[in-house]
Amino acid sequence: MKFVDEVRIFVKAGDGGRGCVSFRREKYVPRGGPDGGDGGKGGDVILVADEGVYTLIDLHYQQHYRANRGRHGRGKDQHGRKGDELLIPVPRGTGFKLSPGVYELGYMTFNQQRLMVARGGRRGRGNARFASLTNRAPRQAEEGEKGEEKWLELELKLLADVGLIGFPNVGKSTLISRISAARPRISDYPFTTLSPNLGVVSYNEYKSFVIADIPGLIAGSHRGSGLGHQFLRHVERTRLLVHLIDISDQTQRNPIDDYEVINKELLSYDSELLEKSQVIAVNKIDLPGAQAKLSWVEKEFKKIGKLVFPISALTGKGINSLLEEVTKRL
Repeated sequence: MKFVDEVRIFVKAGDGGRGCVSFRREKYVPRGGPDGGDGGKGGDVILVADEGVYTLIDLHYQQHYRANRGRHGRGKDQHGRKGDELLIPVPRGTGFKLSPGVYELGYMTFNQQRLMVARGGRRGRGNARFASLTNRAPRQAEEGEKGEEKWLELELKLLADVGLIGFPNVGKSTLISRISAARPRISDYPFTTLSPNLGVVSYNEYKSFVIADIPGLIAGSHRGSGLGHQFLRHVERTRLLVHLIDISDQTQRNPIDDYEVINKELLSYDSELLEKSQVIAVNKIDLPGAQAKLSWVEKEFKKIGKLVFPISALTGKGINSLLEEVTKRL
C-alpha cells in the first residue's frame, strides 16, 4: 500500500434549508394563521480518527468533500430535515491547518476522536416564527445560511513510542523486522525504505510499545536532501529515539561523525528534537572488522558521556540489552 502523509482537500459543509411561507387553510377555520416550517441545518464536515487507517491515501485520490444540505421547510409547520454529517476517517496523528496556513488548527490523537472542520449553515426560519400581536400574517421567511467551505492541508505525523533514526543502510529495517512483526523491504543498498514502517514490540512483562523507523536521513535532510525532509516530521511525536550506527568496514564513514551529522539535522529541523532521550546502538558487530573497531567507538562515545549498545540486527546479538534499556527509559 502506498504511504501518503500529506494531502490537500476541499471541504464544504451543507447549506441550511430555507424557511417556508405558508398559511393554514382548513374548512371552518377562518384566519388559520401562518404555518410555514423552518428549514433544516446543514450537515457538518467532521474528521474522525480511526486506528484502522494508517495513511492518507484515500484523501489523496478524493480531494473534494461535501456534506448534505438541510431540507427546506414546508407548510403545516413541517420543519426541514437536518443535513447528515460527513465523516472523514483519518489516521491517528493527523494534524490539519488552513490552506495556505502556517499554524496547526487541530490534531487527532486518540481513536474515534472527532473534530469539526466545516460547520453546516444555520437553518432559515419559516413565517410561523414571525407571527406577533401586531403582525398576524407575516409573509417573510429566511433563507438558510451557506455552509462553511475551505481548503485544508492535512499532515500525518506517526504516533510511535520509539523512533528509529540513522543513516540509510545501517540496518533499521532489519532491526524492526527482528523485534516486531513488521516486514519492511530489506536490501543492501541505500534508500531501500521509501516510507516509515511501524512495528509493535513486546518485551518481557513490559507493556508493548510502537516503534517507527524514519528512512532517508542524510546530511542536508532538513533542506530537502535524500528523503529525510519528507519524514523528519514523524520524529516529533515519538517519546524516545534509538540512534542506529553502522560500525562495519562496509562503510567508509566515521561512526562519531555519523552520530553528529544526524543530530545536526534534527537540530536544524526542530531544536526540541534534541531534547528527546536517545539510545545509541552500534550495529553490524557480526561483520569482519567490527569487533576491532568496537572498543574504539565505545571510548569515543564515552568521552562525550554517551553509552552505546553493540548489537547485530541480523543475528539478534545484543538486542535484549538494547530493548531492556529502551523499556526502562519508556
